Amino acid sequence: MSQKINIDRIVEILKTAEQPQSDFVKLMDSFKDPYLVLISCILSLRTNDKTTYPATLRMLELGKTPEEFAQLDPKVLEKAIYPVGFYANKARQIVELSKELVEKYNSKVPDEIDELIKFNGVGRKTANLVLSEGFHKPAICVDVHVHRISNRLGYVKTKNPEETEFELRKKLPVKHWIDINSLLVTHGQNVCKPINPKCNECPINEFCNKIL
Repeated sequence: MSQKINIDRIVEILKTAEQPQSDFVKLMDSFKDPYLVLISCILSLRTNDKTTYPATLRMLELGKTPEEFAQLDPKVLEKAIYPVGFYANKARQIVELSKELVEKYNSKVPDEIDELIKFNGVGRKTANLVLSEGFHKPAICVDVHVHRISNRLGYVKTKNPEETEFELRKKLPVKHWIDINSLLVTHGQNVCKPINPKCNECPINEFCNKIL
């Protein structure tokens, strides 16, 4: 018999659950500038938080504005962000993106998803995170944790993160859009792991259909 999914209760429980956030998630939550959210998210793609966090701190020692990074030698940025995945490509992307922001957008990060995904290296996941974390606009950032847990719960039935985003847009109450990423990322890192999830420790176990 399938479990009934009370998404309001799930969000409420996860907000009060004593699960440690990674240093990188805390750092992203602390940013007030959409630009910092943007370049840090690019850095985090295909890289675990333990590697991304110190690399982000090293990157921010080089600058914090589009103007500063637009003038930066990509090789200097490469050395700072190593060993994040695809560090050479990401260094070039961040410098080129910064130049484009300065030259075409008056150094202001766009606050619309269709405009954000025009930048090289910026997909829907990154764009949605910029909107939610940088602009505090309702947006659903779907990474591997959000995709996995949404399906494992039985809340959606999708094949990839992009499908999950659009399904969540249909059924997840807008009031939860901004919070859902950090809540499920933290839950996924601590409890609802890809392999051997800690179901006996899970605070939302009663709502989960355990679709593995």
